[in-house]
Amino acid sequence: MRLLFEIDAKDYKEGGRIFARPSVRAIILRDGKVGMVYSKKYNYYKFPGGGIERGEDHVSALARETLEEVGLCVIRESVREFGYVHRLQFDYTGAADIFVQDNYYYLCEVEDRALEQKLDGYEADERFTLRFVSPANAIATNRGYNHGPKDLRMIERESRVLEILSQENII
Repeated sequence: MRLLFEIDAKDYKEGGRIFARPSVRAIILRDGKVGMVYSKKYNYYKFPGGGIERGEDHVSALARETLEEVGLCVIRESVREFGYVHRLQFDYTGAADIFVQDNYYYLCEVEDRALEQKLDGYEADERFTLRFVSPANAIATNRGYNHGPKDLRMIERESRVLEILSQENII
């Protein structure tokens, strides 16, 4: 899969212990808009997705996370690689010295019917909801507002992926 870009905060000690947490992200397109998770609490957009569980393949993780976060069922046969973002930063959890995350983005189609979301604690607190939004609107929201304590690197990552999708005329 192609590398889209790298985010390296350079705020960690070289050679330290590494905690790696790969993730998957769904790119769902419909009528020139992209299906995204919207945080009503912190006013930002992100692609549906999350961490890959031990022993789980990328497509299974993508299907699970998309169903949990936005209630949409991924059509597995439609899943196509788009690219990944490599992220390095200090590990604020204390599990290690360096947090490494490869975020794998996949274009995919979903079934028309929506099911109930299965949000975890922080997702429910942020009132995650599915919105189909133009890339320009999502980028303007992500870059134009204060998002409280949210990780601005994550929010900027999503904006940059939206820009690439637009530049490549995929959206």
